[in-house]
Amino acid sequence: MIPPPQCLGEAAAMFFALIVGHAIADFALQGEFLSIAKNRHASLDRFFGKSPAPKGVWVHALTAHALIHVAPVWLITGSVALGVVELVLHWLIDFAKCEGWTSFTVDQLLHLVCKALYVGLLLGGMSLP
Repeated sequence: MIPPPQCLGEAAAMFFALIVGHAIADFALQGEFLSIAKNRHASLDRFFGKSPAPKGVWVHALTAHALIHVAPVWLITGSVALGVVELVLHWLIDFAKCEGWTSFTVDQLLHLVCKALYVGLLLGGMSLP
């Protein structure tokens, strides 16, 4: 856990740590299954073969992926509340991308904006559990 930022330099360091955590969670820790299965429109034949995919597997895959993103936010900020916010926002942003409402670039930009907002809240002195 990085202490809450007290100045812009510390805020920049926390933001950097959060985007590194995001990159690890969104690319290194998101395997092929989660990457595909989190999209309710994707074919899962490559994973389930001739057996039908379990109904609603996309909800579990998308939630699992969003939960992976909770770890760096929680560990870096020390805030369970921001971890929960990350879970909800990451889930919604990725759902929008999977629905084709946003592009990959917009998806990534929105994730970075979330991290900047978290740092801004902490820099502004908001006390979060």
